[in-house]
This record gives sequence, structure tokens and C-alpha cells, in this order.
Amino acid sequence: MPKFASSTARVNVNSSANGSSEADVNTTSSIRPNPNSNPSMNTSASESARSIKSAMTTHNHESGSMAIQVIDRATRLLDALASASEPVSLKALSATTGLHPSTAHRILNDLVIARYVDRVENGVYQLGMRLLELGSLVRGRLNVREAALDAMQALHKLTGQTVNLSIQQGDEIVYVDRAWSERSGMQVVRAIGGRAPLHLTSTGKLFLSAADARQVRAYVTRTGLAGNTRNSLTSFEGLDRELALVRRLGYARDNEELEMGVRCIASGIRDDTGRLVAGLSISAPAERMQDGWVQQLVETARTISGGLGFEPGRSK
Repeated sequence: MPKFASSTARVNVNSSANGSSEADVNTTSSIRPNPNSNPSMNTSASESARSIKSAMTTHNHESGSMAIQVIDRATRLLDALASASEPVSLKALSATTGLHPSTAHRILNDLVIARYVDRVENGVYQLGMRLLELGSLVRGRLNVREAALDAMQALHKLTGQTVNLSIQQGDEIVYVDRAWSERSGMQVVRAIGGRAPLHLTSTGKLFLSAADARQVRAYVTRTGLAGNTRNSLTSFEGLDRELALVRRLGYARDNEELEMGVRCIASGIRDDTGRLVAGLSISAPAERMQDGWVQQLVETARTISGGLGFEPGRSK
């Protein structure tokens, strides 16, 4: 009978952390045919090894496909629950997702165990608290400055002017970042960390326009609407008309109200709840400011808002 130096193919099956298996089939070095043996036996052994490798590859492929299918079905169930304002029955979920009731029930059970879904009563489900916990983590990691940096640089490159990112703190705005260069055509007036009154700045007007009448009147009382230039708004009536214009247009202007020779336009940045969290503004020498930049500014602010999870139609 013909002899082989190694009569079997070496197959190492290693389990990975995710539970899948990897097969290492060596059909060249492990199976060393005896030169004096029957060639047909050598061919048979090689074919056996290839069959094992093919079977393991098929198994891994099928396992991966099944896992993806389960994720897809679970996502469909979660989306169906998210679109409903009230708890949903198994029958309704099955009809909405197109899943067989037994399949939907099995996946829902796993989601209940993982706390992604709550079983309100027998056969009735709603989204679980685990999703809220994860959502809070994601929201906490979203940083308006980080979300804005690239977009600010792109807007500066497009306009050639200084682009500011500001937030509200009390009765003032605070400049938290800026994109500018020597070609911007003007010296930076307010350094990062600098402050300015709400009613004298384009971004400040955005925040005042989002406040109710009682809050605006309280601001006027606290600050007295002190002015910096002859263009500054120093009366409640003048400020009220300006804020109405801001609400109508969706963006705000500073017409040399903070500094003579400097004009600004600003658009709001909103978070995933629709709340106004920052203002994006372009500052330029008064004679260089262009109305054509408004649309580019608004679109950039919208892009940044989208990075924070904002969806149009949601505002607060």
C-alpha cells in the first residue's frame, strides 16, 4: 500500500473573540506525497483537503450572512417602534416589518434581554432605556467646536474673510474659535475667549431672536442697551424691529454696531434637540461684505448642525 509522509491534511480551527471560526488548511507542506506512491492517492488527499477548506469557507460565509440578516431584522423592528408614539403589538410589528411573527418574537425577546426594547405587556413592545443611555453617550461626545472646524476653514477659504464660532454666556457672546488668515483684510477685533454684548453682534441677535418677549425685555432692563458706535441699537423698539427681521430672514447682521468699519453676518447652529447652541459668523471690512456670502454661510451652519444631529423641522 502506498505510504504518505503525512497522511492527513492539517486543519487548525481557531475561535475568534466574536465567536466565528477561522480555518487554516495547509495542503502544500502538510501533505508530502511519497515519490514512489500511487499518484491517484496523492490527488485524492489534496482534493480532500481542498474540500475541507471549501466547506469551512462556505460555513464562515453563511454564518456572516446570517448575522447581517439578524441585524437587519432587528433594525427594522427598532425603526418600527421608533416611528410609533405608543407601544406596538407583535402583530402590528410583524405587519410593518414584513417579518414572520415567530421571527419577530424571537428577535424581540433578545432585544428585551439587552434592554433595547421593553415588553409593556404580553405581546406589546416599546423602545427600551438602553437606547436612551447610548443616545446620551453619543450626544455627550458631540462637540460643536470639533463639528465646526473643517466647515469653518472651508468657508474661510471660499470667502477669504474671518469666520467666527460663538456661543452665549449670560448677556454676552463668547468667541470660542475662528478661521482667518492674513489675507482676511482686517485685524482680528475680538480674540478667542473675548466677549461682546448680545444686542451689538450678529450672533447675539440670533440668541435674542430665539428668546421670548419677556426674556428680551429683561435683557434690556439688565443691560440698558449700551452702545459702542453710532449704529448701535440702543432702544427696545429698535431692537425689537431688528429681532423680528432676524426671525423672518433666518440670519442676522451687525452693521458696524460693535466696531466701526466691521460688518458681520451670522447663522445659527442647532443641536439634535433643535436648540440654538452657537452662531457661525463672517466678519469683514464694511466695504467688502457681500450679500452673496449669506447663502454660503447658512448652508455651512446647516452642515455643522447636521453633524450635531439636527434635523430640519426641529427647533426649540
